Amino acid sequence: MRHFLPFLAFAILFLVQTPAHAADCYADYKAKQDSPLRLHYGVIQVSTCSANQAATEASARLQAAGWTLLNVISVFGPEGLQERKADAGSYYLRF
Repeated sequence: MRHFLPFLAFAILFLVQTPAHAADCYADYKAKQDSPLRLHYGVIQVSTCSANQAATEASARLQAAGWTLLNVISVFGPEGLQERKADAGSYYLRF
């Protein structure tokens, strides 16, 4: 039993910290609005680093604001935020 407790403590610590790492995922994307046609490039924080799931999440948030997701360009961690900030402009972490 004494050997099991350190393993159990490690497992609990791992499970508690896993959501924090998942929150460190971002996606850059292109979106559009019709009538009149408007396009934008943006950066959005997503709950997963999976490209397909990030696209689903981004699409739902953009659609709620009247935008249609065209594509997710990439999914990345916090290390890629600063290099994309100027290009995203007002759509940097907006949705």
